[in-house]
Amino acid sequence: MRALAVAAALLLVLAGVASASTGPWQPVGSDVARPLDESQGLAVVERPGGTAVRYTGVGTVPPSLSSRGWNHVGDPGAGHGYYVEPYQRDDRGAKLFRVEAPDGTWAEYTHALEPWEASNNSFAAVSPDGRWLLAGEWGTMDRLLVHPMPGIAHPDPAANLPYASAVRLDRPVRDIQGCDFVTATQLLCSSDDPEGSLFGVTKPLLQVDLAGPVGGADVTGTVTALGQLPLESGCSGAFEAEGIDYDERDGTLRVVVLSPSICVAFDSKTWRFRRA
Repeated sequence: MRALAVAAALLLVLAGVASASTGPWQPVGSDVARPLDESQGLAVVERPGGTAVRYTGVGTVPPSLSSRGWNHVGDPGAGHGYYVEPYQRDDRGAKLFRVEAPDGTWAEYTHALEPWEASNNSFAAVSPDGRWLLAGEWGTMDRLLVHPMPGIAHPDPAANLPYASAVRLDRPVRDIQGCDFVTATQLLCSSDDPEGSLFGVTKPLLQVDLAGPVGGADVTGTVTALGQLPLESGCSGAFEAEGIDYDERDGTLRVVVLSPSICVAFDSKTWRFRRA
């Protein structure tokens, strides 16, 4: 019996997903996430010519941007045929949203920081109506930021992309790596929280229920932790939760989780979830 117990415990360690619990969202599989070009996040882009899953990573930052100071790309977002990549820099300069329109043309939209705003630009998410862009800051925060959607509600790349409003969270969150809309009034977010003091678990999948759709005025958001994201690797150590995407075509939720140590190059994963 002792041998069986030890074997069972070993299986749980080697397959961390078996002990993971993310509420109604159950893991249904995973794909290898390459550390260079699939390590920051992903977005499903739907266009008349076809649908593609687009990733960002440390190796996808265009030299034309990094040479001008935007050296970090976050979790991208997509909606209504538009694809948005969020960028930040180290000098508290403007944030950048690089946007590809449905016709394949690119434009750069810059946002001058508000005095109170953190310089981190962790993710971009397009509201279901296509009118608003949700973005997030790193660290312990009680808000998410809303901008008019570049290319749609804010068509001029030469004009500053303004801050429009905030999602005021009912409790703090830490190190949000990505959020995506499930409905106009519900978000799912991946947190890289390494401490676990806010929700009793590290690396949680969070649900944010909004009092109303995002827009030009603040809206409140109620945060619920659904449980810890799957942490499975051949190496032990600190995992890193990354970006998130909800595919409304078939209800698939995807979350990137990077493995510890040298295993980041071998068994990092994009987890796929379905609602139970």
